Amino acid sequence: MSDKSAIEWTEATWNPTTGCDRISAGCDHCYALSLAKRLKAMGVAKYQLDGDPRTSGPGFGVATHPDALDIPRSWKKPRVVFVNSMSDLFHARVPTAFIHDVFDVMRDTPQHTYQVLTKRSKRLARLAPDLPWPTNVWIGVSVETADHFDRVRDLVTVPAAVRFLSCEPLLGPLEGLPLDRVDWVIAGGESGHDARPAEPEWIRDLRDLCVRDRTPFFFKQWGGARAKSGGRDLDGHQWDEMPERPHLRAM
Repeated sequence: MSDKSAIEWTEATWNPTTGCDRISAGCDHCYALSLAKRLKAMGVAKYQLDGDPRTSGPGFGVATHPDALDIPRSWKKPRVVFVNSMSDLFHARVPTAFIHDVFDVMRDTPQHTYQVLTKRSKRLARLAPDLPWPTNVWIGVSVETADHFDRVRDLVTVPAAVRFLSCEPLLGPLEGLPLDRVDWVIAGGESGHDARPAEPEWIRDLRDLCVRDRTPFFFKQWGGARAKSGGRDLDGHQWDEMPERPHLRAM
C-alpha cells in the first residue's frame, strides 16, 4: 500500500493481493516481478512466497492479505486508487470469496475511486454478474497488441460505470481497436532494461482513434531505460484526459 503513487493516472495503490504469473507478451519485462524480488530480499513480509520460476519468480507467488482489506477505510481524504499494482485480482489463484471481500470494501468506501486492471478478462466476465458494481469502481483490461482484442470484448460485458483499456506497454499497432462502450484509454511505451520501443505511429493512431470516438485518452510515457526517459509529450502536447467520475457527481 502507498499513500502516494508515481503512476501518472492514479494517486495511491492498494494491494490486498500480491503476486502473479506471466501470460502474454506484455508481461515479459514485468516491473512488479522485479520489484517483488527486491522486496523479498529486503524481508518485506508480503513478498516471501515464491512463484513458479517458469512464469513468476522470487517473492511473486500469488498471496491474499486479509489484513490489508481495511486500509482504504483509514484514508480520510478521497483518493484515486489503483487496486493491485503488484498482482491481478482475477488471477485463478485468488479465491472468489476474497474478490468479493475486496469489492465489499470498495462499495463501502464511496469517497474513493478504484481502478482495477486485469489481463484475466475471461474470469472477470464470468464473475461480474455476481459482484457489486458501485459507481466508484472502474474496471480495465490490458491490451498490448491486437492479439488481445478478446479482452475488450469481455470487458464491455461488465456492468461497471467506467471501463478502460491500458495499452501499455504498447507492443504493436492496434488498428481496428473496438472502443464501443469503452470510457477511457491509457497508452504508453515500455520502460526498464531491454525495453521494447513503441513506434510513434502506433501512439498517434491510437490517439486519433480516441479523438474520433470522443474517448478520453491518457498518454503515460514513451518509455526507455527509465519510465521518464522519453518524456510524455506527443506532438508537443501532453494528453491527460480522464473519464468523469459518476459517483462524485452523485455525491
